[in-house]
Amino acid sequence: MHVFLETERLVLRPLTEADADHLFALDNDPDVMRFLNGGKPTSRETLHAQILPRLLHDHPCFGTRGYWAAEEKVTGTFLGWFEFRPLDDHSPAVVELGYRLNKAAWGKGYAEEGARALIHKGFTDLGVERVTADIMAVNTRSRRVMEKAGLSFLRNFTGDWPEAIEGSEHGEVEYELTRAAWEQRR
Repeated sequence: MHVFLETERLVLRPLTEADADHLFALDNDPDVMRFLNGGKPTSRETLHAQILPRLLHDHPCFGTRGYWAAEEKVTGTFLGWFEFRPLDDHSPAVVELGYRLNKAAWGKGYAEEGARALIHKGFTDLGVERVTADIMAVNTRSRRVMEKAGLSFLRNFTGDWPEAIEGSEHGEVEYELTRAAWEQRR
């Protein structure tokens, strides 16, 4: 197994087709998906035709993926995934940070730990200049994770939702962290 990044408690490695069952379970937990699609289930067909190709995509500017399986270091338990994906396949300057963790991993600091490690790697090894994160305005837990990871609120905006879900009427928020701001805090 190729390890992309390790933290005190996590191993982040490239997602593979072998993760399909874990991803299917994650995307079919209504609580996990509440702020993404209103908690609707994902079919295996959608997983294989749309989701896996996105998660397994290699970005030329990184020479690697933009989505990482998160495993508990001690047990190897699949916890979910982290996104640290360049917005332009050919430039590492701006990346989107995100995560999706199973409920058993909630409230244990894994999201902040993984996010901080990815930010550090991005600014020190990958040529990242700006990290951004878009979150539903009502998703206070994820907003707090981004703040703890060092990102700052930038703006409110209204996104294009294919179908309105509970809370989408309040719009979304964007958080950011620039390399300059990150370096000042170190």
